[in-house]
Amino acid sequence: MTHKETALDYFGRKFHCSQSVLAAFAPECGLTEEQALKLGACFGSGMRKGEVCGACVGALMVLGALYGQYDKADPESRIRANTVNDKMMERFAKKSGSYICNDLLKCDISTPEGAKFAFDNNLFTEFCPLMVANAVDVLEEIIAETDKAD
Repeated sequence: MTHKETALDYFGRKFHCSQSVLAAFAPECGLTEEQALKLGACFGSGMRKGEVCGACVGALMVLGALYGQYDKADPESRIRANTVNDKMMERFAKKSGSYICNDLLKCDISTPEGAKFAFDNNLFTEFCPLMVANAVDVLEEIIAETDKAD
């Protein structure tokens, strides 16, 4: 299965968008499935507050695992991490319309009324899979560019 198919499979099994994207890339990140699912568990639905889309956050976790700074004596890795972060945020917003969950869903899911609207309009089952797919598409593009440049 492709990363996108794997991420959508996780999402279809009722994992959060953040978990789904991170878990789809777990092997490349040196994570087990369990570790990836646990790490991504608190970021779905924009950290349950409608903030940055969990699918985008899951992609940022992948980028951090692949390119993040872990040695303070390596400032170049910080610059690379900042660069891939900015690319992810900008490209996801361009492809999706925003990177803010509430803006994407057109409701405030942190309120009971907003959550009800999202459920009643099948946003979590019909719209959110598109965001998972968009996050994977952008993520794969950034990984390919970054690896080619290295």
